[in-house]
Amino acid sequence: MTAVKRAIRDVYGETLAQLGRENPDVVALDADVGSSSKSIVFGKEFPARYFNVGVAEANMVAMAAGLATAGKIPFANTFAAFMVLRAADPVRSLVAYTGLNVKLAGTYAGLSDSYDGASHHAIADIAFMRALPNMTVVSVSDPVEAELATRAAAAFKGPVYLRLSRAEVPVVLDKATYTFEIGRGVTLVEGSDLTIVATGYMLVKALEAAETLAARGVKARVVNMHTIKPIDKELLIACARDTGAIVTAEEHSVFGGLGGAVSEVLAKHCPVPLEFVGVEDTFTESGDYEKLLVKYGLSAANIVAKAERVLRRKK
Repeated sequence: MTAVKRAIRDVYGETLAQLGRENPDVVALDADVGSSSKSIVFGKEFPARYFNVGVAEANMVAMAAGLATAGKIPFANTFAAFMVLRAADPVRSLVAYTGLNVKLAGTYAGLSDSYDGASHHAIADIAFMRALPNMTVVSVSDPVEAELATRAAAAFKGPVYLRLSRAEVPVVLDKATYTFEIGRGVTLVEGSDLTIVATGYMLVKALEAAETLAARGVKARVVNMHTIKPIDKELLIACARDTGAIVTAEEHSVFGGLGGAVSEVLAKHCPVPLEFVGVEDTFTESGDYEKLLVKYGLSAANIVAKAERVLRRKK
């Protein structure tokens, strides 16, 4: 893990503009938060291919659907909370139902819009998006993955929900060696005692937890599960068989997100002790981002605690 930090949204904006240079069919839409989502970087370079629809998220997604029918590759941008709360109908009825080639960029995911509180925090978006037929769900962990995932989403044929944090996060992946493929999780740390399956910014916390556990003599495998749907069943089953215990970590509700997706796979194919790290059954409050993560259990320390708990259950 390096000391270098970059905001995931900044990398996303730069990558979107690069895609615009490479492919004239790439277009972008925004619901009046372009300076926040960083889609404005694309907009300044390609004003004729950029549509700020105002505070009208549902209309934005409907317009994106129409552009997709004309052969364009639309990226629709707004806060993750509003993508599922305000644009749910066209996301379901126009994009997912018809399998259109629309990319839904949900920025400020999780608690990363920290000071705006529960109205802007997105802790149920994975649950909604992965329940939709035809929808692919990708959760970005660091700046390197932000670029690779955005490019992969553009190349993918069909609806994609791209989950992006607002936060500046450490670079944990090596761009020279890291391979990103939709639907394929990546093992970053080998271990035989348990597996920590993480997504989004919680991958950083999982790697920190693995270091703490290693100092205590516990060998924790760490898997970056960047694609929540379709989830990498083969990798999960292999991890369950190899290590016999799993902890999931996500900046999302414990209901319906990564933990739910992992448990669905293991319940059918290889049941093992499983613990969830995520937001419990509560609304979140506003405040400093890192302090909020600690308050709601989204910390390396809580991953360590859940790892120790699952190891006791394993015995």
